[in-house]
Amino acid sequence: MELEKIPLEKKRDEGGEGTSKLVVEVKAEEEAQPDHYAALQTPAEDIYAEASFGGSPAKAGKQTEGNARLYRTGCLFFTLISLVLMLAVIVLSVKSQTGSKDCPGTGDDGRCWNIFPKIQAQKLDCHQCGDGWLLFENTCFYLSTVRLTWSMSKKNCTAGKGDLAVISSQSVQTFLTGKAKSFFWIGLKHDANHWRWVDNNPLGDRYWEDNLSNGDCGLLRGDGPPLKNWMRASCNSKAYFICEKQH
Repeated sequence: MELEKIPLEKKRDEGGEGTSKLVVEVKAEEEAQPDHYAALQTPAEDIYAEASFGGSPAKAGKQTEGNARLYRTGCLFFTLISLVLMLAVIVLSVKSQTGSKDCPGTGDDGRCWNIFPKIQAQKLDCHQCGDGWLLFENTCFYLSTVRLTWSMSKKNCTAGKGDLAVISSQSVQTFLTGKAKSFFWIGLKHDANHWRWVDNNPLGDRYWEDNLSNGDCGLLRGDGPPLKNWMRASCNSKAYFICEKQH
């Protein structure tokens, strides 16, 4: 009986050795194969590289193109502004060289500051008397756009630091006739049987019409001939008026 058990034990040992060999081979194959779990635990660097850009490559390209378009628009805008400023500088420089028609400065009375000699002032094309005033032979004249009585006209001229116009020469008479297109009071009034100007000077040269009407105040008729266009009218009548003041 003992001799029969011995072979069986050997067979069992042989079977055990074979089993152990199979286990070793299986472990060797598992070690040879790649570790899929390790790959999942350490993802590739490309994944982080894509995530760092916050989106797909297409979106990044559109954003870059939009920024470039905005930059070009800004450059065009500032270029146009620069051209406009350059043009303004050129116009101002040309205007300063040719001479401005505006006065360099005006005082409280609306007149230019006397910074140029009178001889030069006559040659300058400058409104030296204020808005609405006309300069002629160193005298400023203003032709009103409203109608008043003779006395109210005089008050308005005085308020402007002037007085009703005194026609002291034929050249002034011709100048005012060319500017007046209607009936205008002038600083001429009949007083104590004498015609006098508002500056108390007696009447010298006369430019009366041939057919005179009655009245104690003098009018200049702008549509009449320059040497015969003065009229007499009631001082209470309403007409336009001409003021004068020295510049």
